Amino acid sequence: MSSTSGWSAMRSFSRDGKVLEHRLAPGTLRRVAALARPHRRPLSVFVALVVLDGALVAVPPLLLRHLIDDGVRTGDRSVVVVLALCVAAVALAEAVLSLVQRWLSARIGEGLIYQLRSTVFEHVQRQSIGFFTRSQTGALVSRLNSDVVGAQQAFTSTAAGILSNAVTFLAVVAAMLVLSWQITLLALLVAPLFLLPARRVGRRLAGLRRQAMQRNADLGDRMTERFGVSGALLVKTYGDAGTEAEQFRTRAGAVRDIGVQTALSSRVFFAGLTALAALATAMVYGVGGWLAISGAVTTGSLVALAALLGRLYGPITGLSNVQVDVMTALVSFERVFEVLDLEPAVRDPEHPRPLPDGPLDVELDGVVFTYGSAGSLASLEGGAAAGAPGPVPEQHPELDEGPVLHGVSLRAGAGQVVALVGPSGAGKTTIASLVARLHDVDPGGGAVRVGGVDVRDVTQDELRRRVGVVSQDAHLFHDSVRENLLYARPGATEDDLWAALAAARADRVVRALPQGLDTVVGDRGHRLSGGEKQRVALARLLLRAPSVVVLDEATAHLDSESERAVQEALDAALVGRTSIVIAHRLSTVRSADLICVVDGGRVVERGRHAELLARGGLYAALHRTQFAGGTGDAGDAPAA
Repeated sequence: MSSTSGWSAMRSFSRDGKVLEHRLAPGTLRRVAALARPHRRPLSVFVALVVLDGALVAVPPLLLRHLIDDGVRTGDRSVVVVLALCVAAVALAEAVLSLVQRWLSARIGEGLIYQLRSTVFEHVQRQSIGFFTRSQTGALVSRLNSDVVGAQQAFTSTAAGILSNAVTFLAVVAAMLVLSWQITLLALLVAPLFLLPARRVGRRLAGLRRQAMQRNADLGDRMTERFGVSGALLVKTYGDAGTEAEQFRTRAGAVRDIGVQTALSSRVFFAGLTALAALATAMVYGVGGWLAISGAVTTGSLVALAALLGRLYGPITGLSNVQVDVMTALVSFERVFEVLDLEPAVRDPEHPRPLPDGPLDVELDGVVFTYGSAGSLASLEGGAAAGAPGPVPEQHPELDEGPVLHGVSLRAGAGQVVALVGPSGAGKTTIASLVARLHDVDPGGGAVRVGGVDVRDVTQDELRRRVGVVSQDAHLFHDSVRENLLYARPGATEDDLWAALAAARADRVVRALPQGLDTVVGDRGHRLSGGEKQRVALARLLLRAPSVVVLDEATAHLDSESERAVQEALDAALVGRTSIVIAHRLSTVRSADLICVVDGGRVVERGRHAELLARGGLYAALHRTQFAGGTGDAGDAPAA
């Protein structure tokens, strides 16, 4: 039994047999066939080469038979030379076929991976923000990596392996039957001795493989958490180096132990197959030798039978587990299709309306909103539901409490600044996210209009161009300042970049960096201070030049000096733009055209700063609390 066949058998038997219990979604096979259609020509050539290669396996032993019987035994040197050259030619042909097969396999497989990854990535990008807040990033990335690769293998290694094994088995058995039906029958009777131990060891390998994946994932999660800037900072400030090292060693030790057990089980598997193959070969030589002495078979036939026997048991073991191989590949396809079938909770309209040119007003009209489970997959969320494919069957308990916004109505006129204030959890960020259409209002739950047009009637691309958002934790990619700014407007010139940075009071900061605009800002922008990062984010907003600006506590968690710099940049950014500003520090919204106090998902007060203070309601209470705690400023105190 060849080492290649042994490895193939081990991979097959080490796959999880529980996959056979899974019921495929209807139409999976039809969709797989549709994916194969664009590759049908190279696939046809690939299949033909696999069949030819499988059939050639039986040719060299048959040539050896004639070489011995018709050349060596008769002393005919010309026959020996010709047949030896034929054996060499077949070997060369097999090598060429193998090379061409590998090229076609790579072309088909990599083309399919490219097609699937691109399609899945584009589809995921269209999902609402709720999809990303509920999904585990690692599980989502796995769909674009391991599951896509697993699906691709259905067209290359799995399909080719099944076809090659089937053709090889038929060719070898046919050749052996021609040479000696008795020895062929004996060889087939020995086959169960290969399959039964292989299945038993395979189940153990499958279990070890599951454990190894879990423990490697645990180790990977540990490193990801500790190596990220935020995690590293937490370890540096609170962690104990000895404890961290010991916990890592424990996890790494578990991975090591599984690796040792897997290696030992694999070696036992190979040793067993090798021993059984040697036993079968000995039986063939014993029985065949007896038949050769009696004249039932020739010496050449005996040598050919022994050579064919070495090519028989690999295909048998491969074909015996074909159901698991096929189902493993199909389940990978199903997991990819599961993501592709998830309809985005926020979709573009069939007949979009354009937003009017110039300044835009913003209006919320009787808005009701509930965080539901639409646009989510249980298998991507982790926890108990992670193993269950398909859409989430019901809402999470924390989302079953009903609407978080109750008939909210407010209006920001074109060019006005409207501030949203209130206690944590009141619904301020939810209101802002609806303006940017990160979510949609409940069906029949009012409307959000920008420029008099319902945001559900506008394409998301156009809305992103006209509505800009800056949050309190502005995200920067692990790239240069230049690339982070160009993300907002790819065609911007160098002068445009510096003008935006100057307006955001960030030009001096960037000029002081080692490589200026080409300085890499690090993971999530951690090479910059909080205030610097916010100002770069504001420069990105100014470069986009939106008509409506949504600021979600953009100055929260900043020191006084950074807050002043960011506030100056904000004042410049808001000029001439309609603005929705969420503020924790009431001192930053005193000059707003309208202040809306949000509590319990409702707008409970509205007016200007002095009016709300004089009214003595929730706004005044929040103001007193901040001023008493020292987070306000003297200018916030109501006039006597």
